[in-house]
Amino acid sequence: MSTLTTAPTDRRPLFQSTIVRRALLDALIKLDPRRMIRNPVMFVVEVGSAFTTVLFVHAAATGQGEARAGFILAVSLWLWFTVLFANFAEAMAEGRGKAQADALRKARKDVTAKRLASARAAATAARSRAERACCRTG
Repeated sequence: MSTLTTAPTDRRPLFQSTIVRRALLDALIKLDPRRMIRNPVMFVVEVGSAFTTVLFVHAAATGQGEARAGFILAVSLWLWFTVLFANFAEAMAEGRGKAQADALRKARKDVTAKRLASARAAATAARSRAERACCRTG
């Protein structure tokens, strides 16, 4: 049986500028309620954010409300931050996943291997091709 050795993984920075820019845009696009309904918990948080924003505007304009306008504003900002951060995190994960898939597709084209002489002797169910190869770094 052959041993597969892998090269040390290339560390990518957590925040790549291209992925972050796209994730910021996607986070705002995901605020659309038609898209947000797919995630019921975050949809409820978004509705609560919109509702508390309306309560803040009402409290600030009339001077009346269940609480002071500053407190309502603070709650509203926290809720909006929660929704935007969740959307941003999801968009970042999607962007990093797409970048990794692209890198794997590119690596699949560039892999070179050395044939093993004893490849025909050991037959395994996992082998999909008639030959075996050993891949090493370098």
